[in-house]
Amino acid sequence: MESKYDACQQSSAFIHEKKPPMNLHRTVADIMTKKVVCVQPQQPILDLKHIYEGAPFHHHIPVTENGKLTGIVSLIDFMRAISDASLDDNDAVYHTKKVSEIMSIHPVSVSSNTTIGKVAQELAKGEIHSVIITEDEHVVGIVTTADIIRLLLKMEETHHTEI
Repeated sequence: MESKYDACQQSSAFIHEKKPPMNLHRTVADIMTKKVVCVQPQQPILDLKHIYEGAPFHHHIPVTENGKLTGIVSLIDFMRAISDASLDDNDAVYHTKKVSEIMSIHPVSVSSNTTIGKVAQELAKGEIHSVIITEDEHVVGIVTTADIIRLLLKMEETHHTEI
């Protein structure tokens, strides 16, 4: 069965290879989530609801058109859009409102060779909670504040075990 979501999903296979210890000078390609679900602007927000109901899922959904990044929808954007709705899929708002009506345009994006430190600095400003990783405007990954926190915890754990 073909997915109605945009085909920016990368391979779900995880390659386990021995890598040098993590540091903030490495690239975001080392920590980004590569299996990214995207939606298109013309889709009804019912599709967003079904994505958010799936678990586990990050809270930021890139929006692509013709395969290129055009926006992003956060869980907060979605919750505001359905504030008066029920959880019933038949509620009118899920069918009448489109992704384009609730998405933020011009999301922050960087290439996969950007350093983890640079992305961490952007996220630390507190204005956004995810950075979309693109190559030629096509989504190849996403890095969230949770990814940075997990990395820092892993670095701390590695530091203590090496002492």
